[in-house]
Amino acid sequence: MSLAPSISVPRSRFNALPLYIGLFCLLWSYAFVAGKIGVTHCPPLILLAARFSLAGILILGATMMRGDWSLSWRDAAIFAVLGIANNALYLGLGYTGLQSVSAGLGGLIVSANPVFTAALAALLLGESMTWRKAGGLLLGIIGVTAIVWHRLSVGTDSLHGIVFTLASLASIVAGTILFKLLAPQGSLWIGNGVQNLAAGIVLTPVALTFADVHAIDVTPSLIGAFAFLVLGGSILAYWLWFHLLKVCGATAASAYHFLMPPLGILFAFLVLGEHVEARDLLGIIPVALGIYLVTRPAKPAS
Repeated sequence: MSLAPSISVPRSRFNALPLYIGLFCLLWSYAFVAGKIGVTHCPPLILLAARFSLAGILILGATMMRGDWSLSWRDAAIFAVLGIANNALYLGLGYTGLQSVSAGLGGLIVSANPVFTAALAALLLGESMTWRKAGGLLLGIIGVTAIVWHRLSVGTDSLHGIVFTLASLASIVAGTILFKLLAPQGSLWIGNGVQNLAAGIVLTPVALTFADVHAIDVTPSLIGAFAFLVLGGSILAYWLWFHLLKVCGATAASAYHFLMPPLGILFAFLVLGEHVEARDLLGIIPVALGIYLVTRPAKPAS
């Protein structure tokens, strides 16, 4: 009988990050389609106020029932501020724009997020801006611009809606930088609940003042879109977004927004029947290569 000690070989741990990234991209890009459906049956501010309020109540209610609150007052205040930037302003402006632009174009404009985020992250957060990352961002810009240019040449999107969507883009860039700059601690799940509830509290009086409640057209399409926006958008997608920001960094996490144009166009074509041509999808090639360059880990120094 051998007396040699048995050596246990550790099993490799499953890396869930690619799964999180894929699910985030699918949820975030489809949210533009669900939002377009929603604003055709309900004023955007009322839709968002109800969405954020319900999501916040669900998350924080479940947290209170479990009795595992783990967020300081400071961090709760930071998440509330982030809720105004990342939820109320970003989607409030974006959904107002969606009334007069297509879901595909709305997603395209917001997908410029990585460019501005990377530049500000290098200036304010000290994140490195290598030639490889710069080249990847440039490829992403080329791919997205090609799709936008073609979409504008065949579409009927209004300048008014585009301006609101650009303001929406500025809001999410600011919210992304603020999250990394203020670095709130504690549970991202609870923080997401605080963000949603804060956004709901801010938007509700505005919605009731400027929007017409009687304009709500309750249909199965509206109910389905609202359910997705609350559960898949405000609860799951936003939790995934802040998780990716935490583990990947602002530049790398934001680079995945370059995937939103082709995915958004595809979903808009399948669900809404929006016009799409093969030229729209050619932008996927530089976009995919750009994401690879931006997010590829640097080689360790020898």
